[in-house]
Amino acid sequence: MRIVLTSIVMMLTLSAFGQDNDSLEVDKEQNIQNVTITSRRAGTKRVAGPANAVLIGREELFKAACCNLGESFTTNPSVDVNYSDAATGAKQIKLLGLSGTYVQMLTENLPNFRGAAAPYALDYVPGPWMNSIQVSKGSSSVRNGYESITGQIDIEYLKPDNDEGVTVNLYGNTMSRVEANADGNIHLDDKLSTEVLAHYQDDFGHHDQNDDGFLDQPNVRQWNLQNRWKWKGEHYMFHGGISMVKEKRGGGQTHHTAPSAHRLYEIGVETDRYDGYMKHAFILDAEHGTNIAVMGNASMHLLDANYGDKHYSVNQKNAYAQLLFETNFTKEHNLSAGLSLNHDYLTHDDKETTPGAYAQYTYNLNDKVVAMAGVRADHSSRYGTFVTPRFHLKLMPNEIVNLRLSAGKGYRTVHALAENNNLLASGRQLVVDDLEQEQAWNYGLSSSFYIPLFGKTLKLNAEYYHTHFSQQAVVDYDSNASQIRITNLDGKSYSNTVQVDATYPIVKGLELTAAWRWNDVKCTYGGELKEKPLTSRYKGLVTASYKTPLGLWQFDATLQLNGGGRMPTPVDGLWGERFHAYEQVSAQITRWFRHFSVYIGGENLTGFRQKQSIINAEDPWSSTFDPTMVWGPVQGAMLYAGIRVNFGRL
Repeated sequence: MRIVLTSIVMMLTLSAFGQDNDSLEVDKEQNIQNVTITSRRAGTKRVAGPANAVLIGREELFKAACCNLGESFTTNPSVDVNYSDAATGAKQIKLLGLSGTYVQMLTENLPNFRGAAAPYALDYVPGPWMNSIQVSKGSSSVRNGYESITGQIDIEYLKPDNDEGVTVNLYGNTMSRVEANADGNIHLDDKLSTEVLAHYQDDFGHHDQNDDGFLDQPNVRQWNLQNRWKWKGEHYMFHGGISMVKEKRGGGQTHHTAPSAHRLYEIGVETDRYDGYMKHAFILDAEHGTNIAVMGNASMHLLDANYGDKHYSVNQKNAYAQLLFETNFTKEHNLSAGLSLNHDYLTHDDKETTPGAYAQYTYNLNDKVVAMAGVRADHSSRYGTFVTPRFHLKLMPNEIVNLRLSAGKGYRTVHALAENNNLLASGRQLVVDDLEQEQAWNYGLSSSFYIPLFGKTLKLNAEYYHTHFSQQAVVDYDSNASQIRITNLDGKSYSNTVQVDATYPIVKGLELTAAWRWNDVKCTYGGELKEKPLTSRYKGLVTASYKTPLGLWQFDATLQLNGGGRMPTPVDGLWGERFHAYEQVSAQITRWFRHFSVYIGGENLTGFRQKQSIINAEDPWSSTFDPTMVWGPVQGAMLYAGIRVNFGRL
């Protein structure tokens, strides 16, 4: 890996002497034959609709290595990605201070990665495959279902009808991880195109930086393949594809563990996942935006896991279908209505079929006033009929100010063991009660300001969100020292989140973003209202991005400050009552060429890591062994390097 890093550094250095040749082609008479005009597109932009949503484009994704979805939010002030434990490599998103299970995951507007896929889903979407990510906060449109409570994350993949060509991305880091990604598409005629996406990942190192006898990260080997098709006619469009993921991850004690351990504590998780999707759109009246769409997806997720002497396996099957009708009566009035059907099968005792119907009306007065009201009714085979109302309002009195209000309810069926199977790595007994359907209200207020300042635009954003649960599946570490119990809420549970952020182009090519977020997240544990454990009280973020005038060099840096928080109730003094604040720095340098780019960078360059990420690591077979008490980084500084090559048409 050091040889790879050194080679790419040399390439970056030597290329500086010839950078003009990549923008101009000059003949012997000095006549300019080709001129490349470069402009910088915003990497993150606010979506114009009534919902509070931002679109993260490839420009933003390229500011970091973005090996997968879980590593794509480094520069985003709203979304946190943390390890769920220090042994399996499971990660979770946090939005509005709450777990990622309350964020509805979508792939191109279709619900995805449910149930058993949740603990490791962030690793199933390779970064080079993504065209964009849309992050919506608060209650969202009823069109995509009833599950969104704190927001939605919708992933858009590269499209088959993009410019023809083949792109390859190679990556390696100092933690013994290598990756190879490739995407290629062919236009079979002017209407039909196809695309193949391929990914290979291998984490082959055995790193134990804190010498606790356990791997800092599991060894992961993943194969990921997807084939997509698109047909576009004047009145009909088809989009569909299939994909598969095969992954093996192994962690636990190293072979250099102290001799006192009579047997190694090992973790092994094998996953086979198969997906298919299709979309049919019938354009009835293009002038009034009248169309009918039929779309759906299906998946099978096979997981076989061993956590020490505990075993868990599941074969989850999911199918989703939707019939959608949409029309604009006039320029101001839009109606969307449809039917949906969702089916989940994990075991004979854990299955659910839910048909539903919805209607949503949008009033748009020249984009100055936009109001969207929607309601849906669903009938669960487990919980009966329930109704989901949601409302959004956007006010734009002038070009400087945007105000948004939202209110809505969300529901969620809990597949507790499937979604939290990584908790079996703990020495504590995992107890799951008979759980009710989760229910929560979310209210939001956000404001955006675009202020002219010194010939440029200062972008300011301020927002407040409140989430209140009436029913919740609570992961309780506090009530019983020998158990982790997933039980029904008995008392209050809520979160308050306040965020302020600003973006300003300091000089030409240099953009600076600063953000601050405060979280007040509390829940009732054992009859007492407490801070949610392992959750930072605040987060500060500063990002700087500079691109040279010709667009050949790019420099990106991010500073994060993560606030302290509460630890679960200590057992026998094995850990403290609170964890402290910590900072992280990441940086990347990219050199752009005509048909390829090379990049080097580093993550967690401050080298900070949680000193005791695994409780009682010296006795993994005891009831006090626990790798799930993770609040900070489990690895130190890491350097990486990579190359992206666009071969064009082959």
